[in-house]
Amino acid sequence: MRRTQITCTTYFNNPISQISRLYSSRLPLTDNSSRNQDERKDRETTTIPTMSEIMDSSKSQKLHLQLQTLGPFFRITASSLETKRELGKAEGLVRVWLGGKILHLDSIRLQRETLGMEKSIFGIGLFIGAIAIRHGYDSGCKTAELLAINDSDLYHSKLVRFYKRMGFKAVHEVTGSSMQDLAHLLVWGGRGTRMDARIEELLLKWGRKFKPRSSLDC
Repeated sequence: MRRTQITCTTYFNNPISQISRLYSSRLPLTDNSSRNQDERKDRETTTIPTMSEIMDSSKSQKLHLQLQTLGPFFRITASSLETKRELGKAEGLVRVWLGGKILHLDSIRLQRETLGMEKSIFGIGLFIGAIAIRHGYDSGCKTAELLAINDSDLYHSKLVRFYKRMGFKAVHEVTGSSMQDLAHLLVWGGRGTRMDARIEELLLKWGRKFKPRSSLDC
């Protein structure tokens, strides 16, 4: 009992000293946390490509990209700067859900004649996808969702590889054989592989590809 009294008396007789020591011991942690947050923001600012940087980068590949929006809906078209022919397009919408906004990629389609081009699936498709992801980022979305449609085994496997390379992860196989699949079939209109990704992670992963070389050297 006596020790307890001495301890308590010492604490209350010198509160300023106790508070000062407590504050000084925690201050470096606060500074480090703030510094880490600032460094993270700076890294994201220099790595995440802007919409204009993606557009400019596509021109070096002889591509013209166009983003059109109508309310929550959007459409992205890619055409050749040389032939003016449409090479691919993407459509979707920004969907409000319980956990926040979601970028719903309804479809990314490439013209059949482009599938033989080396830059097709990982070139044209990547640029179209980057515009869609950046649009979702600007709209406040945290997550992107899509269905790699399975209308042929060959094309489906290419789509799954492409989306996995972009950074998407498979979350469900929609085959139509279960009650759970009914909701997916109503939303997506077909069978395939349901895939999700974190939008910020995608932009950080592919940011350097679309950044001008001069900004990366700084």
